[in-house]
Amino acid sequence: MDQAPNNVPAGTPVAGDGTIRGSLANNSVFQIAHKVSDAVNAVRIKLAKRWNFVPQTLAYKGYGSTSRVRILGRVLLTQKPLPGSVAEREARNGRMNVRGWRAFTSVPLQFTNVEITIGDVVTQVQADRGGLIDAVVDVRLAPGWHTAVVRGDGTEASEAQVQVVSPETRFGIVSDIDDTVMVTALPRPFLALWNTFVLSERARMATPGMAVLLDRLASQHPEAPIIYLSTGPWNAAPTLARFLARNIYPSGSLLLTDWGLTQDRWFRSGQEHKRRNLERLSEEFPEVKWLLIGDNGQHDEEIYNTFAADHPEHVAAIAIRQLSVSESVFAGGHTLDGDHTASSVPWIYAPDGAGMAKQLAAVNLL
Repeated sequence: MDQAPNNVPAGTPVAGDGTIRGSLANNSVFQIAHKVSDAVNAVRIKLAKRWNFVPQTLAYKGYGSTSRVRILGRVLLTQKPLPGSVAEREARNGRMNVRGWRAFTSVPLQFTNVEITIGDVVTQVQADRGGLIDAVVDVRLAPGWHTAVVRGDGTEASEAQVQVVSPETRFGIVSDIDDTVMVTALPRPFLALWNTFVLSERARMATPGMAVLLDRLASQHPEAPIIYLSTGPWNAAPTLARFLARNIYPSGSLLLTDWGLTQDRWFRSGQEHKRRNLERLSEEFPEVKWLLIGDNGQHDEEIYNTFAADHPEHVAAIAIRQLSVSESVFAGGHTLDGDHTASSVPWIYAPDGAGMAKQLAAVNLL
């Protein structure tokens, strides 16, 4: 008779199909993978220190309510631009023109202690395995923009703006980035690598009319939180933030993901990342209805449709940018525009921001 494995509660059936054994074996594989990943990162840290990389804390725009805010950032070892180099001069003058690959040369500092100061509250947290800071801080703040100061061990302080949403706010915006506000055709593997690692941020192209659309929405709803929800990596956050600012998109929080191992997956699921954050936003702002903006080149329609079916009270409308024929080819095809006549949530399809604006005006959202 098979004996129950260690740490399995007494009375748990050990099936002949090997379910528990398979699960434990899978966990063992991921434990080994995590150890290998940590060992590789430890070597990278040693090399980075030898090459005079310096510890740096990057703080990103956050958001929250009048009683609780979400603080985001990363702690990394980064290489300073060489004195007299073009990169050093541009950084000193506030002009950045960064190739994507440079964002991936930094090394995450794992499990670093981090101090967060916002309002009159000082909180101690710890960065995760990827150096990511994603912390919730209880603090009493008035609606509007506030400054959070984030400092990791041995780093200079980094400041980030945090939008505190009024309890009276009833409208918010969630927008995808790739192929929605920025034309990238990201799913195409070689083009994805080019856009991510090679292309200068100044060469990235804004989607026609989308900056104007979002700016009009922000002007009409100045209290609305704006969330840029993407499956892109946190390494690209500074580049994406500069792109959004350069193309005059309204200020908002970036919610990106961290490529790499999880407890049960070799790579993080971008779809699950979006679903999880939409659920979180509905819990954090139970009175807000969200305008969900995406495109039909990936899984936005499916994700938004599921969320709207589960939480219709949290969705003001869904706006889907239709990719052109060439963009669809680059993206590996597109999803079919579904029949949403039975939905209680308005669905909008248009190839650009101008087309979306007309339809949003028809449903009194613009």
